[in-house]
Amino acid sequence: MNNDWIEAHNAEARAVWEAFHAGRPSRPPVALGTNIRFFLFNEALNPAERLTFEDYSSDGVAMLQFQLRAAEWRAEHIAPYCDDPVGLPEAFSVRVDLQTYDDAGFFGAPLLFLPHQVPDTQPILTGDKKNQLFDRGQPDPLTGGIFAQAHRLHEQMAEYLAPQPTYRNRPIRLEPFGLYTSGPLTVATALRGSEFYLDFYTDPDYARALLDFVVEGTIARVHAQRRFFGLEPVAPDLFFADDAIQMISTRMLVEFLLPAYRKLKAGLTTAKRIKIHLCGDATRHFKVLKEELGVHDFETGYPVDFGWLRRELGPEVTIHGGPSAVFLQQATPEQVRAETERILNSGICDGGRFVLREGNNLAPGTPLANLAALYETARAWSP
Repeated sequence: MNNDWIEAHNAEARAVWEAFHAGRPSRPPVALGTNIRFFLFNEALNPAERLTFEDYSSDGVAMLQFQLRAAEWRAEHIAPYCDDPVGLPEAFSVRVDLQTYDDAGFFGAPLLFLPHQVPDTQPILTGDKKNQLFDRGQPDPLTGGIFAQAHRLHEQMAEYLAPQPTYRNRPIRLEPFGLYTSGPLTVATALRGSEFYLDFYTDPDYARALLDFVVEGTIARVHAQRRFFGLEPVAPDLFFADDAIQMISTRMLVEFLLPAYRKLKAGLTTAKRIKIHLCGDATRHFKVLKEELGVHDFETGYPVDFGWLRRELGPEVTIHGGPSAVFLQQATPEQVRAETERILNSGICDGGRFVLREGNNLAPGTPLANLAALYETARAWSP
């Protein structure tokens, strides 16, 4: 990549995003999501997994250093295939990375490391232990469960950065952590296991009580974390997930989850319109979430009928999605081009509020040629 190409790419990317945010998109912007697992399981960046997830998750300095290397690699190898700027950023951002085990870990679920996998937690409310959390009470909102270790990692990062806060001659920003939630049902499932889905029928009062307990603890935790980092406890916006709702009906969503979501929203933001991440087969719920909760920005996974979803939600709602992460990892470039064209021609772009990306989060080992096929198809597409 020469400087002229980099400047042209970055200028185009800026123009595309500016037009999108101004409501006059020239084409769908392309974004690519990468979790740290994409880099830890990258042979070129971490040969033979020399740094394991357990190493990464237990040492603040190792976590920080690898995030910097991953960000640099992404800027050189992923950014050319999406509307990210290519080249070193003006500043690098690092933070304590608790993956998606933070919520359950906060409530005391033990952390589990398996070979060649992302970390996970074990349920603690199985069988006759279902009331254990109620008996114990809410965790300390700042240092409950895994967050005591998280703050130690944050201190390690801060101490390491104090004398040398640069990388590749760029400043390093140590960002807040713990301000996000994977969602009430997802957390309740992590804590109670599959038994929680029987509770909806055999003990619905318990199901409501556990969801409410999770929401109350989450609000307290996010408020405490925001105060710790010098932020107002209630934010001007809200983005959260709840992938587990793909496993319930819309009737159950309305009965059990909407009250929890409304309480979460009221406790965490002043915004009327919010954003949500929902992987899996959850699109049947989107219209209810738009109308009853004010969700106007959806991150999707797969499977998704994009044309139907646009008609269901209308032109004003922002939708993020595209070929599935598994497909992008396994398909040929020709297949990626065909699938991308099919999605873009489905009607999803009506109104211009569509961001093309993988659905959802790039899998390790995804060929760069497939990302190039996705990006070039979007650049050449016109309505």
